[in-house]
This record gives sequence, structure tokens and C-alpha cells, in this order.
Amino acid sequence: MSKSSTTVEVRILDKEYLVACPQEEQEALLRAARHLDNKMREIRSSGKVFGTERIAVMAALNITHELLERDTMSHATSNLLRAMDNRLDEAIGESSGN
Repeated sequence: MSKSSTTVEVRILDKEYLVACPQEEQEALLRAARHLDNKMREIRSSGKVFGTERIAVMAALNITHELLERDTMSHATSNLLRAMDNRLDEAIGESSGN
């Protein structure tokens, strides 16, 4: 089955954009647009970056960094949990052998 697409209006830094989006993903698109708008407003209010294009690039870099950090932490957490699971298995094996 193909997903039916609708046009959703999002507002980022006081500009409106029309984005085609499957109907079931509209809420996720709106959340993403709000997140991007908030990041861009934070950067603009810092007064260190000028121009919408530069603000957008800085926001994209910040968001990408956050996602990569989250992915790295998730990978490290998985490794830690796997190691703990192995140690528990070893401890249970040793205690049941006594």
C-alpha cells in the first residue's frame, strides 16, 4: 500500500514552508519543525551568528551533533549492558556449580 501524502504548512523563523508528508507522519514533521525553529531562535538570539542561512547551518550542525552523541551513548550503553549480562551469566554459572 502506498502512503497518501498531504501538504503541511510549517513555520520556521517567521517564514512559512509547505512540505509534502504522509498523513501519518504529520505530527512528527510538526515536532521536527518546532525543534528546528527553537534551535534557530536560540542561535539567532545569541547574537553571534547572522543571516538565516548561517543560522540554519549552525542549527543543523547542533542537531546532528546531538543525534550522533545520543547514538554514541546508546552504543556505549548497549556494550555496558552486554558486559554486565555476561558477568551475571558467569556469576550464576559459578554459583550453580558449587
